[in-house]
Order: sequence, then structure tokens, then C-alpha cells
Amino acid sequence: MLRFDHAIKPSRIPGAGLGLFTVDPQPRGRVLIMPNEAQSIRSAAELAMLSRDSIEHASSVRWFEQVHTVDPAWSEESHLNHSFEPNCLWHLGFVFALRDLAAGEELTIDYRHLLDEATLLDFRDSITGREIRGFAWRESIARSSRLLVELFEADAMVLGRGR
Repeated sequence: MLRFDHAIKPSRIPGAGLGLFTVDPQPRGRVLIMPNEAQSIRSAAELAMLSRDSIEHASSVRWFEQVHTVDPAWSEESHLNHSFEPNCLWHLGFVFALRDLAAGEELTIDYRHLLDEATLLDFRDSITGREIRGFAWRESIARSSRLLVELFEADAMVLGRGR
């Protein structure tokens, strides 16, 4: 569920199709997207039994461990595009602004958090040309947790509440 005024329009990322954009500036640390009602929940084993061309497979996102949510309706948050240098952090279905975001800025996340380690996307990162392969669950949760702690510890230090 989106928690900010937004626009869906052509992405500035070559080959990405549509993108999700801010309408107003968004502050660093703000929760921009929170989990909504999943259309369905599938295990990795259930997804593996489906054709890679199926809408269920194409619209699935790893939520945690080997549990995936499937949204064949392609909700608005499905227009988040990939970057290895994202401006947002995906963490257990929540999306946080990693820095202050300007009005009109396209939101990006690192897709490796949404995929398991066996999944290699059929497109490459448009900036680096690198393959996009998912992280193992433990690596994903460790990385996103570290980034989340760093995000809020830095804010606490600025507010004089740090160690």
C-alpha cells in the first residue's frame, strides 16, 4: 500500500517500462510503502512447479525465507524499478526512503532482496550491465537490516540521541 502522493509514468531507466515517482518531496527514513493484502502466498516449491512464463511466477516477490507473495493484478508498487544504487530500501515488504527524495524522483530498490539466490533475471542492470541474481535469505535480511539500522542510527545521532 502506497503511503505518499505518487505518479506512474514512463521510467527514466532504459528498458524499464513504467516507473513509480514521487509527487512531493519525501524525507529520508519515511515508510513509503507498507505490505498490503497479498493476492496469494506461495512457497518457493509451489512457484518452481509453475512455468517461468506464468503470471504467478512473473508477479511473485520473496517476502521472507522461502515464502513469496503473488500479485497478478500488478499493483502500483510493482512499478518500483531496480538499481544497484537504489534510493529506497525494501525490508520485509516495507519500503523506506534511503535519503531525502525530491518531487518527481523515480523510486528504485535493489531487486536482489525480492529474489532467491537461484533466480537470475532475464535482463541486466541498465547502468552497470551486471546480472541481477537474488540474495540468499540470510544475506538479504542481514543486508537490509544493517541498512535500516544505519538509516535510523544516523538520524538518532543528528537528533543527539546516539550513543
